[in-house]
Amino acid sequence: MSTTSHVKKPGWFTVNVLNRLVAFLARRGVSIKGSRVLAVRGRKSGDWRTTPVNLLTVDGNDYLVAPRGHVQWTHNMRAAGGGELRLGGKVEPFTAEEVPDDEKPALLRAYLKRWKAEVGVFFKGVGPDSPDADLRRVAPDHPVFRITRS
Repeated sequence: MSTTSHVKKPGWFTVNVLNRLVAFLARRGVSIKGSRVLAVRGRKSGDWRTTPVNLLTVDGNDYLVAPRGHVQWTHNMRAAGGGELRLGGKVEPFTAEEVPDDEKPALLRAYLKRWKAEVGVFFKGVGPDSPDADLRRVAPDHPVFRITRS
């Protein structure tokens, strides 16, 4: 597993319009293609931090992928070891285990198949049809967590 510093910060429109819209809908129980609100305790403050995420399910297992890289929620997840997925009034506590880089290519491929239009720009030209070698090359830049509902 890598903890490299790759981060692609969201722009104003994403922060102030898209993320707020997806979070607003998720709080009201509306999921867009698997979206949820992720809540994780801050590693320094201990306060709940929230962000919209896409929940990926592969072979019956659930995963959270960080398309923008090693962002705040990934650091908090490593420290907390889990969090909550929220959709409407439903709150699902979970534990999280970070997936090693060598296990990521199939998961990144599945993630890109589903959400490439939304997140493809963050994967340096790698897409769902790219060779495994390309997916392995970008794997260290994109944390992936296997989640288990508590």
